[in-house]
Amino acid sequence: MFGKKKQPPIKSLIAQGTRIEGNVLFHDGLRVDGEVVGDIRASDERPSILVVSESACVTGQIHADHVIINGMVKGPVLAFDLLELQPKARIEGDVSYRALEMHQGATISGQLKPMTGGVEDKPTLKLAANNG
Repeated sequence: MFGKKKQPPIKSLIAQGTRIEGNVLFHDGLRVDGEVVGDIRASDERPSILVVSESACVTGQIHADHVIINGMVKGPVLAFDLLELQPKARIEGDVSYRALEMHQGATISGQLKPMTGGVEDKPTLKLAANNG
């Protein structure tokens, strides 16, 4: 599109074997290998990345710019830039995204809702036969 953005660093980890009950707010990057029961939300102050690994389970809403999922998510997912669903991703909930990359094997039980934003909207389809 306009050039590749630099990924924010992953500064936080919820390790495998750890269970967090409650909402999580993070800056920059977060990797989840354990279990979170609650919402995970990135700060709006700067770009964010969230990785939900193969061993992870999240029960709650996810809000981040770039979201990579290869584990289980039970709840809605909002990816304000890119949503990457890797082969073992399992989502039970609605998914909103600006761009979507979905690998074979990933599953979603819910609605896919592409986000649109003003200037970036694509024009409606126009048929060449109507040019008269």
